[in-house]
Amino acid sequence: MIEKTLYLEGIDPVDFFGINNIRFDKIRNSFPKLKISARGNEVKVNGDIKEIEHFQKKIDNLVKHLTHNTDISQDDFEKLLGKDSEKMHILGDNDVLLVGDNGKVIKALSRNQKLLVEECEKNDLLLAIGPAGTGKTYTAIALAVRALKLREVKRIILTRPAVEAGERLGFLPGDFKEKLDPYLQPLYDALNDMIPAKKLKDFMEEGIIQIAPLAYMRGRTLDNAFVILDEAQNSTGNQLKMFLTRIGKNAKFIVTGDVTQIDLPRKSDSGLLVAERILKDIDGISIIRFNDKDIMRHRIVKYIIEAYSKFEEKK
Repeated sequence: MIEKTLYLEGIDPVDFFGINNIRFDKIRNSFPKLKISARGNEVKVNGDIKEIEHFQKKIDNLVKHLTHNTDISQDDFEKLLGKDSEKMHILGDNDVLLVGDNGKVIKALSRNQKLLVEECEKNDLLLAIGPAGTGKTYTAIALAVRALKLREVKRIILTRPAVEAGERLGFLPGDFKEKLDPYLQPLYDALNDMIPAKKLKDFMEEGIIQIAPLAYMRGRTLDNAFVILDEAQNSTGNQLKMFLTRIGKNAKFIVTGDVTQIDLPRKSDSGLLVAERILKDIDGISIIRFNDKDIMRHRIVKYIIEAYSKFEEKK
């Protein structure tokens, strides 16, 4: 008889043990020959060495699965404990970014989406520049949600320069938040794909996930955060400089934008055009340029973008 202590790294013990320890009871019932106890993120087990090794393999599989899922059904939990668990596909770092709400698998699909994931591991500031439909923002938000789940950061901050909303704000009904929310809706849509509705609501109420216009970033130092600036082509040079200098300790910043869709009065005022030019040689900053080969929307989007590019060239 030996005793061994296992540690649940990178997951919430409540997700592992279940409400009122319902999952922990299932684990103990699945290993009647072992004496199992738990406290916090520690699991202590007493018994025969071969039984403990078998138990550890099952626990490692459960932890790995929970690490890459925003949720796991009781049915899947029981399957992972069962005899056929080895036949189940355990999602790993190389397979997916995470599994979102309702089991939606979120992967980096295109070459440049995968490059964005790789560069995010090595750099604290990334610029993802390219046409609509290439998954720049969606992939960035998936990386942010994964970082939050793995406890690499304490919060996610998503922001946009409210150029269009600013022009029409007085004509829109409701208070300031209600006027701006439709403009920020694409960010909400991505989060809804990745996080169950109740958990997302809790995160937003607790300030763990924040969505706000770019102007709200002024004066802040953003530590322990994953921060994404979307539609950055509509930020001015001063606005983007302000945003980039908010980066604090243990922070990741991703800036996304499409320089062919600048809504500023003068396209030359776009801060993204300036940043792309002057930041390219700085260590710790990576610039990923998406193109029409990365487009993941309806196939016709690629041809629409090509047609507009040819039209602009002729002008």
